[in-house]
Amino acid sequence: MTIPDWSENLGQNGALAQRLPQFRARAQQQAMAAQVAQTLQLGGVALIEAGTGTGKTFAYLLPAMLSGRKVLVSTGSKALQDQILEKDIPVLLEVVRKPLQVSRLKGRSNYLCLHRLQRFSSEGVAPLLAAPLARIVDWAGRTRAGDIAEVGGIPEDSGVWPLVTSTRDNCLGSDCPDYQRCHVVEARRKAQEADVLVVNHHLLFSDLALKANGMGDLLPRVEAMILDEAHQVLDLAGRYFGRQLSSHQLWDWARDSRSEAVAEAPDDAPLLQAAAELEKATSAWRNALGSGEDRAPWSLVPGSPPQAAFMLVYQAVSTLQQCLQQAAARGKGLEQCAARGAILLDSVAFFMRHDAAEMIFWMEKKPRTVHLHATPLDVAPPLQKYLLEPVEAVIMTSATLRVGGSFANTERALGLSGAQTFAAASPFDYARQSLLYLPPGLPEPNQPDYTRACLDAAIPVIKACGGRTFMLFTSHRALQEAAAHLPHALDFPVLVQGSMPRSRLLDRFRSLGNAVLLGAASFWEGVDVQGEALSCVIIDKLPFASPSDPILRARTEQCQSAGGDPFRELQIPQAVIALRQGVGRLIRSENDRGILMLCDPRLRSKGYGKIFLDSLPPMRRVTDLLAVQQFWQDAAL
Repeated sequence: MTIPDWSENLGQNGALAQRLPQFRARAQQQAMAAQVAQTLQLGGVALIEAGTGTGKTFAYLLPAMLSGRKVLVSTGSKALQDQILEKDIPVLLEVVRKPLQVSRLKGRSNYLCLHRLQRFSSEGVAPLLAAPLARIVDWAGRTRAGDIAEVGGIPEDSGVWPLVTSTRDNCLGSDCPDYQRCHVVEARRKAQEADVLVVNHHLLFSDLALKANGMGDLLPRVEAMILDEAHQVLDLAGRYFGRQLSSHQLWDWARDSRSEAVAEAPDDAPLLQAAAELEKATSAWRNALGSGEDRAPWSLVPGSPPQAAFMLVYQAVSTLQQCLQQAAARGKGLEQCAARGAILLDSVAFFMRHDAAEMIFWMEKKPRTVHLHATPLDVAPPLQKYLLEPVEAVIMTSATLRVGGSFANTERALGLSGAQTFAAASPFDYARQSLLYLPPGLPEPNQPDYTRACLDAAIPVIKACGGRTFMLFTSHRALQEAAAHLPHALDFPVLVQGSMPRSRLLDRFRSLGNAVLLGAASFWEGVDVQGEALSCVIIDKLPFASPSDPILRARTEQCQSAGGDPFRELQIPQAVIALRQGVGRLIRSENDRGILMLCDPRLRSKGYGKIFLDSLPPMRRVTDLLAVQQFWQDAAL
């Protein structure tokens, strides 16, 4: 395709403008579409940074649909996946005007499992789950796709969902009596036939991990891939190309083993007892690790309570596995649980040894579960082998791929050489629409009174903005301090992350119109609030990862041993990308106006502060509170 073609489709008088009254032609969008088309045609790897407002979704979807290739599009969230399928693709099909098969595929746990629904409907569930289960049974008779997102009124974290969906561990596969009606099988069949297949990153990397372990695949082979929100790729690669073990996996296996024993071997008392003992041992191990949330290196200190508790888990897994092997011939369900047990026993033994030199062993502790991780020190080799090399054309795009105007850090982390790079600047007029306020006189972030000083500096800014503020924090401790202080200092509604589900919190923020929302990591990206409801973003600190983070610590040691500078090669690039994501919450349309307040004094006092400032949109910078107030006075004229 040539650039005039994209002007024809994406221009002010083009095909899209004729179908979408609100469509605005953007030169940046047309240039990005041309770059995407070129990569799809010639092959290779392209890194494309598309500033907020570029319209990057249309800029990659339209060339993909016109390319004649089988293209997989992977998104950062199921919400964006749904938007593409339900809003964007139908419009673009009218523009393309040729028959195309477009399909969506989600992970197995997003589809109703008819076999498990029947099992737990007949066996019965806890009283609290009876009503949601009845709703699912009613819906199951009407649905065609079996996508559980169709069911309203049941929270995503409801305990009913694991009972009526399957995992790779507990799926019976072709031995399932409902295999011919399986919603997952049907969704995968459609995926095989699709010209454009839309997935999310978690499913994509699950597929790559299966390939890496020689365990088949989930996704069909494609000629090209487009990864949106590609700044997430490195973290996902670390998670999926490693190994994991969680207390939930153990509990689920014990529960399913007990359920299958009741159905297929109700007289096997040792098996039922072994399942109960594993549940008990897993709970004792979680309790031995202490309360609260934490990320820490994983090791087993001889004689320590966690070591003793984990040894009991190993013994309980081994005993249950032996019982399942003896009972496997009595039913397909027990046979499948025995196969799961072999994998889990190997995983428990792996984390007992924790001696793989190329891996970082660490633990993620949460209030109700614990996850053990073995993360590769370097994710570039598996990314090259399983993602980049097998596909003719790979396009990675995001609003945040550059640091200080350069793709070099992203290329180095991905192990790329000779990649095509392209940056489409945001079409927004940041100099007119926004103001960057750097408050003077704040203490260093390591001082005990720092958060309170930030809050005191933020209060007059929030008042000048009429509320309408996101205040983003780098730690939950600082967030909780703000949640305790700000409601007494402001006359605006204060909403706090964790007080309700994120989607409801955002709906409440939008509807109030003058609220202050306090958020941590999950609100730094993937949040889109357009209009006056969000007119100010305040960030307390530069989002450096904690030096105690086990992954950062291990990679820091590796970088140092190779003679590198881990602060500049690892910490600064990660923090710049994270900051740019947070800043990106402010201006979401051509009509938005707002104040960005960055509290951290290191932006001006440290030499590296210039790297952060140079990576931000071209906003006018001020240090005078009066300029903030004047900004809104000028906006009213």
